[in-house]
Amino acid sequence: MGRRSERLSKQGMLASDLAGDGDVIQVVSRAFDVLRCFEGHEARLGNLEISNRCGLPRSTVSRLTHTLTRMGQLVYLPRDQKYRIGPSAVAMSTSMMRGLQLRNLIRLRLQDVAEQLPGTVGFVIPDRFHLVYLEFARAANALGLHESTGSRIAMASTAAGHAYTAALDVDVGDALLAEMEREIPAGAKLLRPRIEANRRFLREHGYVVACGLWSPHINGLAVPLWSPQYQTFVVVTIGLLSAMYDEKRLHKEVAPRMLELGAAVGATLEGADGDIFSNRLEGKSLPVPTQNNKIIKTEDADELEAGTRRPRPARSVRARDGRR
Repeated sequence: MGRRSERLSKQGMLASDLAGDGDVIQVVSRAFDVLRCFEGHEARLGNLEISNRCGLPRSTVSRLTHTLTRMGQLVYLPRDQKYRIGPSAVAMSTSMMRGLQLRNLIRLRLQDVAEQLPGTVGFVIPDRFHLVYLEFARAANALGLHESTGSRIAMASTAAGHAYTAALDVDVGDALLAEMEREIPAGAKLLRPRIEANRRFLREHGYVVACGLWSPHINGLAVPLWSPQYQTFVVVTIGLLSAMYDEKRLHKEVAPRMLELGAAVGATLEGADGDIFSNRLEGKSLPVPTQNNKIIKTEDADELEAGTRRPRPARSVRARDGRR
């Protein structure tokens, strides 16, 4: 009986520890939800505005903003009775940005395409149900889409989001969709009917298109790239006026240039010593179109296809894992 009681006691302690870990994870997750509400260093928000934006009770938001203010992540403005991003958060972001020295090279790659196509070309990374622009470029005559560095775009209604979700392992992508259905059902309703077709098209052509989802006036095309440092995909994407570039023209004129851009950005990342990502990307080429738009593959298998063949353990959607 003594050993059994000891064993049960240890199991109870373990369950208690796990419950405690779960509480901590929830608090940290909610704190990041609060910080995400501040788009730009100049944004000023009160507890009610934050509560409305992130869907948390105002009492919970009040406790979180108080703690984040004590940590220096937020600053309270008594005159406005609002908060803004604090020095610790700015210092953290500045420290991270200092390591991204190759971003100028990537921006030049994006600008090369932007000078050929009158749209906005971007390099984005996933953030839960959104993607964030790390870099962008547009020609002087670009119309209709004006994103900038730090802009957040919805995963469910953009070409970049559709390319990202299509590139994920099927089980991870399905889990992300299930989570989306619980938290933003409208987004999941938009994405779910298209995900299988997106997966097939990505396997065959190396890119994904989305026409008129974000706006009836905007058509988009995107190419996902694997990042072993973040264990997820980053995406190069372009948005163009639908009146100028219908879906047929996207496939014929835009896709070859975007696939070449994906290969160029991938090569830039691969040749880096980790200025953008700490580790090198694996030596796998992206598919590059020939004159007749067929895909040429190098001796190494295409990264997306190679990923589907290698057995891997299940990965956390929260950590944005999942590779095809």
